[in-house]
Amino acid sequence: QVQLVESGGGLVQAGGSLRLSCAASGSIFSINVMGWYRQAPGKQREPVADITKGGSTNYADSVKGRFTISRDNAKNTVYLQMDSLKPEDTGVYYCNVPLWVGVTRDDYWGQGTQVTVSS
Repeated sequence: QVQLVESGGGLVQAGGSLRLSCAASGSIFSINVMGWYRQAPGKQREPVADITKGGSTNYADSVKGRFTISRDNAKNTVYLQMDSLKPEDTGVYYCNVPLWVGVTRDDYWGQGTQVTVSS
C-alpha cells in the first residue's frame, strides 16, 4: 500500500507558475515510477508527466518545455514545476504511483489538487 499526499495547487494568471508536491508513504521501497495526471472539467483524466527512480522522464506533448517533473528519493517526494501556464492547464492534478505485481498494475492516487489558470 502507498499513500500519497499532494500540495501546491491554486489560482494563477496565464503565464504564471505553480509548483506541485506529492509525498509518498507506506510501501515506498517498491516505488519506481511517480507521476502526475490531470482532469479538466468534462474530460477524462490524462497523463501529464512521470519520472523513474533513476530520473528518466516522460511528458505529454501539451506540457513539454513548460512543465518540469523532478523527485527527491530521500524524501519520497515528486514535484511538478509548471511554468508559462495556460487556461487549458486548468484541472484537478493527481499524483500517481503505479505498482506492478507480475503483469498486474495497481494504481495509487493522491487526493487531487485544483489548479486554475485565469486568462
